[in-house]
Amino acid sequence: MADRPERVEIGFTGGQVVAVRLAEAKLKDLRKQLESAEGWSDLETEDGIIAVDLGHVVFIRVAGAGEQQVGFGG
Repeated sequence: MADRPERVEIGFTGGQVVAVRLAEAKLKDLRKQLESAEGWSDLETEDGIIAVDLGHVVFIRVAGAGEQQVGFGG
């Protein structure tokens, strides 16, 4: 499957949340970087680049592919 963007929410200490759209590969890179949770990282999103202080990230929420459905269920 292509490297399609995912809707991702990044939560920080203090309660702030940033919603972005990330390609799957960028999301995997972010998760790997969070293992060390030190320093700043430039995160390339569909809307531009944001700088993230990895030490203040408390959660990442990824919207599931099957969450939004159009039509009638059987």
